[in-house]
Amino acid sequence: MQNNSNFFPKAIITDVDGTITDKSRRINLDAVSAIRTLFDNNIPVVIASGNTLCSLTFLCKMLGTDGTVICENGGVYRVKYEGEIRIPGSKQVCIEAFSRVENYYAEKGIELELYSPEYRFADVAFARNVNPDEVREIVSDLPVVILDSGFAVHIQSANSGKGNAFGYVAYEMGLNVSDFVAFGDSHNDVDMLKRAGKGVAVAGGDKMAGDAADWVSSKKYGDGFVEGVKRYFPSLF
Repeated sequence: MQNNSNFFPKAIITDVDGTITDKSRRINLDAVSAIRTLFDNNIPVVIASGNTLCSLTFLCKMLGTDGTVICENGGVYRVKYEGEIRIPGSKQVCIEAFSRVENYYAEKGIELELYSPEYRFADVAFARNVNPDEVREIVSDLPVVILDSGFAVHIQSANSGKGNAFGYVAYEMGLNVSDFVAFGDSHNDVDMLKRAGKGVAVAGGDKMAGDAADWVSSKKYGDGFVEGVKRYFPSLF
């Protein structure tokens, strides 16, 4: 297989849930194999997710990467395991926004389930049992962004995001964002997909991700990720 895109990437950055997993969040074993092949051939792999730092650190250990991660949808990032944990996001504004949202739904008899609050440094994440668009309306006057990953609703400060953190991480790695292929499936991946040299959206994901991408896979979820990796790194497969 040949890379006919006249683009020769030096690294990848990828979302996790829905991108290297299936719809049930079970990791795709072929995606694991592809990531290991890249990393073993000196292609850096950055993991970018709404998940917590401790979750992604464990995932990187299992995948076999160097621990470079963007967590909490850009609210936290770290370059390599030994790197400094950096927190461009502000959790205080997220807590204030969540308090308003929680009170609003409590009056309707709806309880919101927080996800891993004790392990989050920058954002607030909760179960997707309410309409994210309604949540946006509730906090529209606050300096926060509401992200719907398809698996959870995230409240993050307006100055954070995967795209912003991507720029910081690339710089610390000595690369440009244009050196990367980015992989994602949801609207919280849009900025990351747009900033990369090439953005790949896996089939079956959010329309906004597909519109932001340079290429959309024919296969869904983790199989689509593998398809994209083979497209842009054909000499390794």
